[in-house]
Amino acid sequence: MNSKFVLVSAFAAGMIATAGMAQTAGPQAPSASAPATAPAPAAPAPPQAIAARIALIELEAAAAATNEGQKAVADIQKKYEPQGVKLQALKSEIDSLTKQLQNAPATMSDEEKASRARTIDTKQKQLQRDADDTQNAYAGEAQEAIGKIIQKLGPVVVKYVQENGFTMLLDNSAPLDSTGQPLQGGLRVLWAPGTDISQAVVDAYNVVSGVPAQAPSAPAAARPRPAAPKPAAPKQ
Repeated sequence: MNSKFVLVSAFAAGMIATAGMAQTAGPQAPSASAPATAPAPAAPAPPQAIAARIALIELEAAAAATNEGQKAVADIQKKYEPQGVKLQALKSEIDSLTKQLQNAPATMSDEEKASRARTIDTKQKQLQRDADDTQNAYAGEAQEAIGKIIQKLGPVVVKYVQENGFTMLLDNSAPLDSTGQPLQGGLRVLWAPGTDISQAVVDAYNVVSGVPAQAPSAPAAARPRPAAPKPAAPKQ
């Protein structure tokens, strides 16, 4: 699935306060005894910039780290477990057929060997096709679930930065590839001095959402992505 969510990349707001301009003296009436002279204008005070407070957040990671995000991902993983079992069974079958062909007796005809090689090749292509379909469907559902949480997370983020006196908010998330995985080394913000508020926002959202934390469990199974099938034995 190649569609991506257009996620919030930055909120920016800058405030610069200037000091009040000194009042200039009003013009004096000329005297009869001396020529009128214009008073020298007072020098304006230089503008004074308010130091910016920059907040950083990994928006997608924060959404996934909330109790609601963890529950959503766990539910999707559970949904795709049966498909993962099927993929693993097909891979095991291919491995078994490949081993049988590699250890075929010398009496096996070339025609029989070629037939078995074609069967293995067909099953390898089916495995790759099914694995890609499963991975894309999984990534699409995960992106959709996290995207919905990000929409609800937005007001919590804005409220937090406003209440804590930040003047700028930057999204420090790594961009995602077509499968929803973070790209290595890619950042939306190359550098910025600031305070990472991701965990604070996650905590605040958990309170608002009311979704309880997930119970500790054994490490979740990896997403369905079978190892690359072994190539069929060359035709003899």
